[in-house]
Amino acid sequence: MSATNNWFVVIAFRLGSLTLLCLVPFCGAVPSSQQTQQSPGATRRIGAVKAIAGTAFTLSPDSGADITVTVEPTTRIVRIAPGEKDLKNSAPIELKDVQVGDRLLVGGKAADDNQSFAASSIVVMKRSDLEARHQHDLQDWQRRGVDGLAKAVDAAGGAVTITVRGKDVVIHTFGSTVIRRYAPNSVKFDDAKDSTLQEIHPGDQVRARGERSADGSELSTEEIVSGSFPLFAGTVSSVDASSSTLSVHDLSSRKNVTLKITQDSQLHHLSPEIAQGIAARLKGAAAGALLGGSGNGQIKREQTAPEASPSAGAPVGGMPTRRNGVGGRFGGALDLQQLLNHTPAVSLSDLHKGDAVVILSTDARDGPGTAIKLFSGVEPILQATPNAAQAMMLAPWSVAGPSGDLGGP
Repeated sequence: MSATNNWFVVIAFRLGSLTLLCLVPFCGAVPSSQQTQQSPGATRRIGAVKAIAGTAFTLSPDSGADITVTVEPTTRIVRIAPGEKDLKNSAPIELKDVQVGDRLLVGGKAADDNQSFAASSIVVMKRSDLEARHQHDLQDWQRRGVDGLAKAVDAAGGAVTITVRGKDVVIHTFGSTVIRRYAPNSVKFDDAKDSTLQEIHPGDQVRARGERSADGSELSTEEIVSGSFPLFAGTVSSVDASSSTLSVHDLSSRKNVTLKITQDSQLHHLSPEIAQGIAARLKGAAAGALLGGSGNGQIKREQTAPEASPSAGAPVGGMPTRRNGVGGRFGGALDLQQLLNHTPAVSLSDLHKGDAVVILSTDARDGPGTAIKLFSGVEPILQATPNAAQAMMLAPWSVAGPSGDLGGP
């Protein structure tokens, strides 16, 4: 690219757990839609406004230490909406319009100590705009999203078949489809990396959103995210609170698995009543007032869990269950996964050697995995069926969705 061309940069605007990517032209000294010479020594900083004091503000960059950005009378400041791909649609604003929490792309020159930065141009994405986009994104995934376990992958044909509550859904991808995969040791949606269909394998967790066919059996997808998350049952071998790790004897492989417990890990304990009710359900017996329905994995709302809060519709991390189509229903009936998510939370210190647990984790084959969800108090369930770890859920476990991280918004 010649020196007279615009620099096209991908700006990752992040608000909490939300990341919005914008491809915009950046011209160093003056961001505009016109071609401008790149100023010698010019550079860029991307981050969020932490504090404002007069004509200077503190910027928390996405990497590295905070820096002080000074704004000159000649500094050009423009506002761009989330999702815009060209500064032609930006609007000039003044420094007084910039607020704490706004996301910025700052062009200019850093001081020799890299602790201050003289801004020649600033591209602003308002926090309020990001919040509005965040809510829109939530609603769109709820309305047009599906998630399930991969059953078959046709990389040549650009299709993935997933199983959603016993029903096959064929996901069709196109050249414009965004394909990503959860990072190897992270359950955060924002940590997902660019990927291909070839990386998806049967048994993987798959999320996708797009336009469904009338019968819900097909999806023309705009975005697909996949990941491998083992689900197994075992007994606690040891607990190391100092390193926040847990060793579990996998009842299937008969090997010990080391897992890290992070602030995102969700640990729950099942009361004897709930565990026995689930066990009875899995054995095909009547489960009384606790478990009811027609064997489709749904549970009557009465005497199960408190009324859902605005975020309670999310299996994990705020991803709502589906109101229509092939996803789970919210309202009227509460599925088994929702019941499990409402069981009391516990800490690592509440677990002891010999406790029976069911765990969803990241892949631990190449080192310690990270526990995503862990349920203790599951002895009656393990006694009810040899495949309790899978049968316990009756549907794919959900990991962090695009609305947030585990336990997030």
